[in-house]
Amino acid sequence: MSAAEVDAFVASQRTVICATNGRDDFPHLMPLWYVVRAGELWAWTFAKSQKVRNLERAARATLQVASGDAYSELRGVMLKTDVTIHRDTDRVQALGLELFARYEGEPTEQRREMVRAQAPKRVALQFTERSRASWDHRKLAPEAR
Repeated sequence: MSAAEVDAFVASQRTVICATNGRDDFPHLMPLWYVVRAGELWAWTFAKSQKVRNLERAARATLQVASGDAYSELRGVMLKTDVTIHRDTDRVQALGLELFARYEGEPTEQRREMVRAQAPKRVALQFTERSRASWDHRKLAPEAR
């Protein structure tokens, strides 16, 4: 995919799979909701989660956004990233509200209160791209699909 196609694809999808390096040397894979800010993916998660512990040891992650059911429909992007963990509660709260706005529409007062209550327990993850690979099987010749 071209850079513009990757940007449009990532903006249109809803879930990213985040792979971190587990303490046992096995990849730790978890789905996350995300937003795109200035070309970077951002997500929030619980500060005590395994992925955060993994990122505290090694601040790198591989992200995958993919779609398609049939082989001929498969497309996606894999991003190798450096990760910054943001712990500032105001920043985390703002990201939480941005996430819910993206996925559920403008947050209700009840949702805003939930985000305010959750922010001290969570962190914001900023994924800064190092490299990428993308694929789009819809572009393959029919005999290759």
